[in-house]
Amino acid sequence: MSEKPSNTVKMVEISSDQAGQRLDNFLLTRLKGVPKSHIYRLLRSGQVRVNKGRKKPAYRIEPGDSIRIPPVRTAESAEAVVPDSVLELLKKARLFENSDILVLNKPPGIAVHGGSELKFGIIEAVRKIYPDQFIELAHRLDRETSGCLVLAKNRDTLNTLHRALRNEENAGKTPGVEKTYLALLAGLWQQGEKTIALPLRKVRRSGEHRVEVSDDGQQAVSHFKLVQHYKNSSLMQIKIDTGRTHQIRVHAAASGHPIAGDSKYGDAAFNREIKKAGLHRLFLHASHIVLPLGEGISVHAPLSEDLSQLLDNIAL
Repeated sequence: MSEKPSNTVKMVEISSDQAGQRLDNFLLTRLKGVPKSHIYRLLRSGQVRVNKGRKKPAYRIEPGDSIRIPPVRTAESAEAVVPDSVLELLKKARLFENSDILVLNKPPGIAVHGGSELKFGIIEAVRKIYPDQFIELAHRLDRETSGCLVLAKNRDTLNTLHRALRNEENAGKTPGVEKTYLALLAGLWQQGEKTIALPLRKVRRSGEHRVEVSDDGQQAVSHFKLVQHYKNSSLMQIKIDTGRTHQIRVHAAASGHPIAGDSKYGDAAFNREIKKAGLHRLFLHASHIVLPLGEGISVHAPLSEDLSQLLDNIAL
């Protein structure tokens, strides 16, 4: 891999087609080969400017915005090589598709984005399948989470979904995106249907990125409902009103019932026991999504084979 220096400051004016994206996502697309961590450093240090001012990574770019991009060194390398087995896996993972969106039953273990230590992610692989098609992630799922993942096939749809996701988080009057998950929690849930509304903030402790409950964090709301008890565990349906990083994982842990297989927020002793029953990852599955497109699109993702087998193994 060689590096190609960019020696001049670039000024980019945002068109209507580009508007609506997060600033960090726009820069990731524009500065291919630059690690995400470096892009965040450019934003924090003020080297990237929007209309001569600093903006946060989550800022949504608007038509006419003037973005200053400083000189950077970008990796000049061959396109990501995606194994044929992964391409076939994703082709079989289609749950819904029309001219505007593609919904996949995301396999566990594949990140949605490639990065400095990942040769490819879902988005790079899907672009191999649709080489001449606009394709962008409408939202994200953690690497070990399976289930409904939505990709937009044109900029208008992407902007519509981004607005709906923001509206969902702001409890607006127009329809948002409805997201439902299945998770296996440690212990026997006895709290009935419960709404957990605990604000969350990102922190870095001992070099590790985490999310914690904090009064000065962002609003986060999750609704927990028992589906079935299993051996020393509970299968839960969880609907979220907000889509914060690690939201369900942190809210579950705060309830006293962390998610099975969660190495960051979970119960180590419980995880060791559930591993003996056959769980080798986080038990979190995006089972259902409703999108405010047309008259509404509702998509269900069946539970992956590894999680279904685990439930058989621990049935009471």
